[in-house]
Amino acid sequence: MKSALSIHCMQSEVMTVAGALAAMAEGRAKAEDILEACLARIAALNNTLHAVHYLDAAGARAARNPGPLAGIPWGIKDNFDVAGQPCIANSRLRAGRIATSDAPIVSMLRKTGAPLLGKLATWEYGTGTGAEHFDLPNPPARNPWDRARFTGGSSTGAGVAVATGMALFAIGSDTTGSVRLPAAATGCCGVLMTPNVLPMEGGLPNTYSMDRPGPITWTAKDAALVLDAMLGTQLRAAGSAGAKGLRVAVVRDPGPGLPAAQPELAAAFEAGLSVLSRLGARLTEAKLPWPASTCLDAARVIGAAESASIHEDELRRAPELMGAALRDKLLAGMGVSAVDYLAAQRFRRAFTTEMERFWDAYDVVLCFGTLHLPPRLGVEPESSNYTMETMLTPASLAGLPALVQCNGFSETGLPLHWQIMTRQGNEAAMFRAAMAFEGATDWRSRRPA
Repeated sequence: MKSALSIHCMQSEVMTVAGALAAMAEGRAKAEDILEACLARIAALNNTLHAVHYLDAAGARAARNPGPLAGIPWGIKDNFDVAGQPCIANSRLRAGRIATSDAPIVSMLRKTGAPLLGKLATWEYGTGTGAEHFDLPNPPARNPWDRARFTGGSSTGAGVAVATGMALFAIGSDTTGSVRLPAAATGCCGVLMTPNVLPMEGGLPNTYSMDRPGPITWTAKDAALVLDAMLGTQLRAAGSAGAKGLRVAVVRDPGPGLPAAQPELAAAFEAGLSVLSRLGARLTEAKLPWPASTCLDAARVIGAAESASIHEDELRRAPELMGAALRDKLLAGMGVSAVDYLAAQRFRRAFTTEMERFWDAYDVVLCFGTLHLPPRLGVEPESSNYTMETMLTPASLAGLPALVQCNGFSETGLPLHWQIMTRQGNEAAMFRAAMAFEGATDWRSRRPA
């Protein structure tokens, strides 16, 4: 069935959650039109972009639940259970597995009325080393801005689906960047909430202590709408208050052990600061209590050891079925000593304590996410550097809410980004900064061809 909204029409405002809700409320579009347009885009694009691993078109068409997101099609990373659907997390070890119940976050979203399209591409088990080896059951997702480039791991399909309008929002999971990296690489907005606000149960674990689910949307406003519908919060209203008076800690320097941000990222960062300053934000140069590289070192020790503990049985039983990235990470984790793991956890506790004091002077931190443009897919060390050389791990270690959003484009048309962090429970301040910047710039009008 051909949708009343063509693929070309989907380049308009109805490719956003806010736009689609407004169009339905005003009678300019029907829910089935928006769903069919998303399905048409999947049919047209997925064979080359590989964003969707399992499509449940019949289930999405049959969904008729009322709610604040009724008519808004979405997808979820294929490491979360959806009753009756495969959940193989792109691994031969889980071939043929069908989930018997919904993960709690899926149940939450069903209650909003949003029709679920299906399962989205991920790295094996939602983790790895940052490298692509092209050795998994499904091929890696391709970046819609340049199909020879990386989409960011590990919620790879979520970013692609949202950027191209295959889905109007998506749910991924993030341990040390797996929501924020694909959001950055594909020009989307990726959000982490305070730990335990969104449930991770029913998702294949990567670690015991750092995993968090989070939405990927086209705009910060859309992310606020989705979270408000799920949680009963008022983030969209809070975000609409603007940036005036917001105390912003500007962290330009990644610190020792990491490279400087690539020039186009740095230029977009400075231009964005000028926008926030004009909007009345109070910008102050600042440094984190410890360098991001130290946070990265601790997070890599904790993450590798906990992943190896969770998946030790699979590693011992059938390592030959694993892709190289997962196997390499688990083998590295098996070699982490108890001394090193405890030292990393002690550092984590000290860093978290210092960050709690940090917020006495600031409402949000503005810094880089990754320090690189989206790299060429499978070209090393470009892909692993994109994943590892970041300022994302401070939020992971300290359990901080964090948001990555697009703040421009490179000369070659690749999306640029920055990261906003805040203290636990203060997501409203994060959305004030993000939505104010978004409303004062026109970057959201640009989509991949």
